[in-house]
Amino acid sequence: MIKPRILSGIKPSGKLHLGNYLGMVRQAVALQREYECYYMVADMHSLTEDFTPSEKRQQTMDLVIDLLAIGIDPEQSTLFIQSQLPEHAELAWYFNTITPVGELERMTQYKDFVGRGHTANVGLFDYPVLQAADILLYKPAGVPVGEDQLQHLELTNTIARKFNARFGKTFESVRPLLTATPRVMSLLEPSKKMSKSLGEQHVINMSDEAAVIEKKLARAVTDTGKTKTMSAGTKNLFTLLEIFGEPEEHGFYKEAFSAGTIKYSDLKKNLAKLIAHHFADYRKKRAELEKHPDYVLQFINAGREKARILASQTLREVKEKMGLLL
Repeated sequence: MIKPRILSGIKPSGKLHLGNYLGMVRQAVALQREYECYYMVADMHSLTEDFTPSEKRQQTMDLVIDLLAIGIDPEQSTLFIQSQLPEHAELAWYFNTITPVGELERMTQYKDFVGRGHTANVGLFDYPVLQAADILLYKPAGVPVGEDQLQHLELTNTIARKFNARFGKTFESVRPLLTATPRVMSLLEPSKKMSKSLGEQHVINMSDEAAVIEKKLARAVTDTGKTKTMSAGTKNLFTLLEIFGEPEEHGFYKEAFSAGTIKYSDLKKNLAKLIAHHFADYRKKRAELEKHPDYVLQFINAGREKARILASQTLREVKEKMGLLL
């Protein structure tokens, strides 16, 4: 049976944390059973942020190792690095020529970024067009997205329709595979999403050892005194407990909270053990892969060549229809 194709990407920008895992990585592993998966290390997208060349090189390699260690299977999925296929940048330029500036100006993520006082570069402004090229190169049936990415996928389909109308039917609409992603918050500022930009103590990394996780959770914000209404910090811990623990454990602490007898120090220690145990195999596999970079490079090279077959076919079709091939 032919599986429908999907594409998903993740930026290499530091260690993967629980927010990354629950937001994309966990689903990526599970989707391999149902779909023909193309998983892209979106290093070109990450260039809109501050970086040094040595950091970017290491971040890219680390992300490939992370994905292999957590369960992305190169026998089932195509794992590749975006910048190794120049077809992405070339198709993005062709799409730029049919994309009105107004479409990009209304992108809420861009407006939010600028609204927070950041100086945006052209790459950040044009990010959604490159994203459209990333997707349409592989002509997937669907793309796993959270609700915050729906607007970008809508633009992808808008660009596809514009291209089809002007140059002939080439692309099908791509449907969103909406993923139910728990909202994981910062340990120290639970009003904000867990993010590396807040600092190391705000996040739990997938690679953190048990002692490190326990130390970070010990500082996590919770309620003070007896209360019937959970604070954001306490809700965050209960969200993680529901995901990583057993229903009985979640029920036990929920009853203790309602009765006003909960001991947050015990909750945090138990939660630290549960999270550390969940990622134990991943940490072991990751350590082994780090020792054998040449072995990892074999998967990178194989993924690049497999992705290139589809990407080059689509790009040639686009260039023929645009009159660029003599």
